[in-house]
Amino acid sequence: MKIAIAQLNPTIGDITGNAQLILAAGKEAQNLDAKLMITTELSLIGYPPRDLLIYPSLIEAAAQELEKLAKDLPPKIAVLVGTVIFNSQATETGGKSLFNSAALLTNGEVKQIFHKQLLPTYDVFDEQRYFEPGKISDFFMLSSPGLSESTAKIGVTICEDLWNNEEFWGKRNYNCDPMQELAEKQVDFVVNMSASPYRVRKQKLREAMLGHSTNRYQKPIIYVNQVGGNDDLIFDGCSVVFNRAGHLIYRARAFESNLGIIEFNPVEKDLISTDFESVDLRDSEDEEIWSALVLGVKDYVGKCGFSQVVLGLSGGIDSALVAAIATAALGKENVLAILMPSPYSSEHSVTDALELAENLGINKQVVEIRDLMKSYDHSLEDLFSGTNFGVTEENIQSRIRGNLLMAISNKFGHLLLSTGNKSEMAVGYCTLYGDMNGGLAVISDVPKTRVYSLCRWLNQQAVNSNHNFYGAENLQITAQKNMIPENILTKAPSAELKEDQKDQDSLPPYEVLDGILYRLVENCESLAEIIAAGYNSEVINKVVKLVMRAEFKRRQAPPGLKISERAFGTGWRMPIAKKLIIKNR
Repeated sequence: MKIAIAQLNPTIGDITGNAQLILAAGKEAQNLDAKLMITTELSLIGYPPRDLLIYPSLIEAAAQELEKLAKDLPPKIAVLVGTVIFNSQATETGGKSLFNSAALLTNGEVKQIFHKQLLPTYDVFDEQRYFEPGKISDFFMLSSPGLSESTAKIGVTICEDLWNNEEFWGKRNYNCDPMQELAEKQVDFVVNMSASPYRVRKQKLREAMLGHSTNRYQKPIIYVNQVGGNDDLIFDGCSVVFNRAGHLIYRARAFESNLGIIEFNPVEKDLISTDFESVDLRDSEDEEIWSALVLGVKDYVGKCGFSQVVLGLSGGIDSALVAAIATAALGKENVLAILMPSPYSSEHSVTDALELAENLGINKQVVEIRDLMKSYDHSLEDLFSGTNFGVTEENIQSRIRGNLLMAISNKFGHLLLSTGNKSEMAVGYCTLYGDMNGGLAVISDVPKTRVYSLCRWLNQQAVNSNHNFYGAENLQITAQKNMIPENILTKAPSAELKEDQKDQDSLPPYEVLDGILYRLVENCESLAEIIAAGYNSEVINKVVKLVMRAEFKRRQAPPGLKISERAFGTGWRMPIAKKLIIKNR
């Protein structure tokens, strides 16, 4: 019995469009003689739908489209579709009005419904806000017509339902364990319809957990994960299949839509892959992150209705990386770079920016801001009389640039990409209504040290003429030539808002800063723990104060693509007005 794995890229709220994706995949799966096709969590609506779920019209449209999809799908294939189902008992018994569900469509009708039991409410997840948990772990029977011996008993789970293995995690996170319950019901294998967001090296964790579960219960698992970018979240796909011995027998490509085929062996009661096309995981974290960011930009721009982007190109490393990512995602013809030199801009910054634009082949325009700065100085001359040049005047430069970029964005309908990194965002080394302007903060979850690492990785691919990485077809790769100019990589980072300014005049070296930020933001460590790791207590205290004081800026920042365990986005819910001391413990 052949089973199709539909790794799809839905658009949130595009119920008709998503149904067409499922229908097209279903037709292809039938042509490949599949008897069952599995899609991803909420594949009909897109994940995460968030507060779209409070609109009754969306729920009604989903129900109607589900019935239509059941009739439109080929009659000889069963399809599991992720959707929402109305909780008819909510008004009588209490509880939420919706279930996060899977619908089994076969022979023109909705045959069976399964409800998600474990509802995550942590980090970016807030499913208890919308959904009622399912009460039972359920299965369905599937057989090929005329081949009764090929009947399979298939357990259905949805994403988090498989993430409660206390042996693997060392603790139980929920009261029930759907995987254990399905094993006790003697299912032949378990399918998991997932929408699991990407973070660095998360796939290794997923596979370790899934492998452990198959070993523990001796039940094969088919894990089907959503792919694509939706707002700040990126979904990497990487759908996998484990046989009953816990061996990986199939892995779909990361960051790409995919339709894969595996088989159920009724004699062995196991899953097999006759055409083993398991794809290796990305070679490095840099390649992984690069691929995620390129996909995130591509889908954010397209799904928001844009086709072109604009960004400020300073000659620094952050804007260089964002320009390269945008070019790989959208093509050189859809990226406009604006150079805005001031009297404090060094000559090499301008030439470095021009060289980068030439390497990428993107459109560029130089807009001088010297006269605008003079105009601001004149307007504020009387009010600022007797004061010294300082941060205020520096920020005016950044805000001039931000205004110019927004004007260009408005005039030509380009989405403005902001170029600040996570290190700057963490400590507030950025200007509100200046360089923070934009519709998408591409690298706001990428620490400065990782920015350098990504640029070196990109240059290595270019120098080695490696055209196999994600988005390479949109880049002008010239053999033995760096994509990012070497001078951008080697010069000291600077905002260039005053004479001879360097970032390290105000901040610890980025190697030190990023180390502290990782422990503070992602690991939530105490001062004592960070000091024990070898960092200076005065530096730590300074960093902590900067992080806490910058919360009001982060609240007003554009959405940023999430690639880490803890990003300054949906999952970061820190109060602005607070008094907090990270004490020793």
